[in-house]
Amino acid sequence: MTRASILLAALGVLSASPLPGQSKLPLEQYTVPNGLRVFLVEDHSTPLVTVDLWYHVGSRNEEPGRSGFARLFERLMFRGSQHVASGQHYQLVEAAGGEVTAHTSEDRTAFSETLPSNQLALGLWLEPDRMRSLTITEAGFSAERESTKQERQMRVDTQPYGAAFLDGMTVPFDTATCFPYSHSVMGSLDDLDAAQLEEVQAFFKLHYVPNNATLVVTGDFEPAEAKRLIQDYFADIPRGPPPPETRCDVNYAAGERTRQWSDPLASLPAVIVTYRVPPHSDPESRALQLLALIAGQGETSRLNRSLMRDQRVAVQTGSGMESRGGPGLLYLYAIAQEGMGAEAVRSSLVAQVARLGSDVTQVELDKVKNQYRATTLAGRQTTYQMAEDVEHVAHFHSSTDEIHTDIDRYRAVTLEDLRRAANQYLIPANSSTLIVAPMGSTTPQGEHQQEEKE
Repeated sequence: MTRASILLAALGVLSASPLPGQSKLPLEQYTVPNGLRVFLVEDHSTPLVTVDLWYHVGSRNEEPGRSGFARLFERLMFRGSQHVASGQHYQLVEAAGGEVTAHTSEDRTAFSETLPSNQLALGLWLEPDRMRSLTITEAGFSAERESTKQERQMRVDTQPYGAAFLDGMTVPFDTATCFPYSHSVMGSLDDLDAAQLEEVQAFFKLHYVPNNATLVVTGDFEPAEAKRLIQDYFADIPRGPPPPETRCDVNYAAGERTRQWSDPLASLPAVIVTYRVPPHSDPESRALQLLALIAGQGETSRLNRSLMRDQRVAVQTGSGMESRGGPGLLYLYAIAQEGMGAEAVRSSLVAQVARLGSDVTQVELDKVKNQYRATTLAGRQTTYQMAEDVEHVAHFHSSTDEIHTDIDRYRAVTLEDLRRAANQYLIPANSSTLIVAPMGSTTPQGEHQQEEKE
């Protein structure tokens, strides 16, 4: 990390005082005639600004046989445009004392620049230049395709349990009824190899347009100046045709599934249990997120106490929730102690899930409520995380006004809410279990790659 980056990070920690969530944010929003939605949060506590642009495109928008395009474009967007050479985007931001962030999920592709406040114009110039005129050549496409494939091989395929935690998380969704969530964000190597330049160019023209994007500016800026720059740089980009809607049909009681997953890199068996959960907009999602925290987050979580300390059947446990625009997942996992079989671990794991619908205590609920609130408010002390939170609300909530009230909705969750959500969604009929078998086990090698989804 450069000295400028360290200084930037230190400053960012101190921004956005007083604590957002304790008083109403100065959130201003409007829409440019070409369809770009704009959100401004003015805060002069530190001399930083973040320009955050989310495109409403992710792996859910891909087609069968053409997966991995959204993740590919996270890289391609830095290959150059009309006024910015390949790789120069990073150079310009870092030379100005800033940092670049990019990430892709099932539901969005996001790019941001956090800069000293006197460099606001740079961030607001870089993003529309590539929206308007991204360079997509055969050479650049081929290079980034190889880089994407190498990233998957290094970060997933050569890591113990890596493929199980990436591709295995798609098992609960059938390709026939829910293709958007039945494949991973990174896509398949075969699909990337088969992709043609014309298909990639068409994907860009359809999805990376102003009417399919939201722009958030947070930090130390004058709204009038920001609006002028946005008008100058973004307004002449033509809107595109509306991208087609995605469809995902989910049965939350389709029957219990179990899959064997061979992992020659793993040294110990592991068990991953997933449950389909409703979209983030569903009222039950807050209770489910708190249940995930109670189950497996932290030293005093239920899985850590029971499976690791008391029963000593696991060396590592955890849980989480993928909350999305469409159906998501709540997952729990455990890696077995040496000499312990997967079935014993699975039995203990499932037993703990069953108890979530009956014996969660008020002490546990209060603890995770406080944990969620503290994490959220601490994050909003940075201009970057504030921008990401506004993007999240604009993307997944019915109104951005909910950024002022969402923490209170988590605080309002009751024990009865937890029990109702657990008994509706954390049930065997809604579960998919992945048994990860290490090298030398009796699990057929490569079964996870050959098995067809129902």
